[in-house]
Amino acid sequence: MSALDAQTRGVLRSAQPPLRRFWPALVTGFGTAGSAIALLAASAWLIARAAEQPALMYLSAVIVAVRAFALSRGAFRYLERLTGHDATLHRLADVRAGLVRRLVPLAPDGVREGQGSLQSNLVDDVDALQQLPLRVVQPLAVAGLAGIASVAFVAFLSPPAALALALCLAVAFALAVWVGWAVGARAERALAPLRARLAGALMDELTSLDVLVAYGATDAAARRIQDADDALRAASVRRATAQGLTAGAVSAMAGLASLLALVVAAPHLGQGGFTGPALAVVVLVPMAVFEVFGPVPLALASWREVRGAAQRIAEVVPDTVPAELPRDEPEPIGVAPALGDGLVLRGVGAQWPSRAGSSTEETSRLREVDLHVRPGERILVTGPSGAGKTTLAHVLVRFLECTGSYTIGGVDARSIAGADLRLTVGLCEQSPYLFDESIRQNLLFARDTSTDADLWAVLARVGLDGWTQARGGLDARVGDRGAAVSGGQAQRLALARALLADFPVVVLDEPTAGVDPAASDALLTDLLAATRDRTVVLISHVEVPPGLVDREIRIEEGRLTG
Repeated sequence: MSALDAQTRGVLRSAQPPLRRFWPALVTGFGTAGSAIALLAASAWLIARAAEQPALMYLSAVIVAVRAFALSRGAFRYLERLTGHDATLHRLADVRAGLVRRLVPLAPDGVREGQGSLQSNLVDDVDALQQLPLRVVQPLAVAGLAGIASVAFVAFLSPPAALALALCLAVAFALAVWVGWAVGARAERALAPLRARLAGALMDELTSLDVLVAYGATDAAARRIQDADDALRAASVRRATAQGLTAGAVSAMAGLASLLALVVAAPHLGQGGFTGPALAVVVLVPMAVFEVFGPVPLALASWREVRGAAQRIAEVVPDTVPAELPRDEPEPIGVAPALGDGLVLRGVGAQWPSRAGSSTEETSRLREVDLHVRPGERILVTGPSGAGKTTLAHVLVRFLECTGSYTIGGVDARSIAGADLRLTVGLCEQSPYLFDESIRQNLLFARDTSTDADLWAVLARVGLDGWTQARGGLDARVGDRGAAVSGGQAQRLALARALLADFPVVVLDEPTAGVDPAASDALLTDLLAATRDRTVVLISHVEVPPGLVDREIRIEEGRLTG
């Protein structure tokens, strides 16, 4: 068994409620199925026996039984839904919480864009796990128990009819497995990724509409959406076709089971107490049994979908934290470590978590880096793309583990909780994340005790006070992921958050990456002026106006060259 298969099984086990909580759903589900089968059997016996015109006293008990089974079926169905969904939703909440706990040590560098969109893939896949107990385990368990009980009951009346029923049930199950797998398995596994592809295409269209219009690319974007929709529709049709074929095969076997029961049981009519009402029961009971068996093909289809979702979750959320990420960190205490003599790196090496088919980690690796960032110093880090500049930035904030020695104020960074270390060293990323909220709320994420006066003051420091007033004030929204602001404005908002958080050390990673070259000098000047009282590590691929930094270092192929 591969590691991925083992992780997939672990995800599936985590989605199934424990038996101590799920057994009421199984018992009441069996009660529903048993009541339905017993209702048809009692009704068949009652109608056939009544045709013989016996005294009413011989029918009264079965009349009461028919009413009891009719009422109990509804009661058991309600209890089945209540207990099954209660156990499943409780378990799903635990699964979500457990996945979040496993994701936290991986974020942000252990879960990157190359592994898919968490919002469109992972969330949908986690929701799909609730199908395991409700649409897979419970229907299969109930159908199996009800089938065994029905065969035993029919065997009490007519062993040949029971053998015919058992044979038809076995053939129906085999057909459901074979037809579903042959026709619909690939479509069922592809549904979730195709939904994510369509959602991604729609999101790209909606969030980048202005850029698409400006460059005349709306037709190409519309074609991507149409292609994604066509693929999803085709997969849905293939799945529906497979379900229709399996349902038809099961219905055909239901009719065949009743016909075979009639053929093998009729010759024994009147022998050994086998009467006409008993014949009616053994002929009609298979219809009720196959009604209970009906959800089995859907359960098999749901199983393929659930297993595919579990496999994708296992791929995105590994059981163990990769060696390239910090592990076994101490508990945060909420106290920022003292900067002391600054940040000191000696013989530091680091790389990104490996991904199949990617060479980025190799080209972005740090090798034997020695660096001393002194308090109040402003350092410019340059180098070609992929040289390791962003890797260095993520090492400084402990998003990536490193070899060698990294100390803050003489204290080993590994002995400091990452959350505490990032109270001293803050990172403004190349593409800052802005929430679809107001400017005020985006700033309050950094320090929720800030007053409006504090927010206006920090906006003035980063040169956004006039822009904010023109947009209507602090309540103006920035759009989904900052869609309503420019790249430079997003960088200024990110820096405003860093200033509110009061980081002694600010790492600026390519702040001009999304800015017009003509405006980059002005942006760098404003950003560095706003951080004149902080230690700054500026990572940039463009020239910096003179006088803004104290010294410049260069990284090539993961090594410092100057």
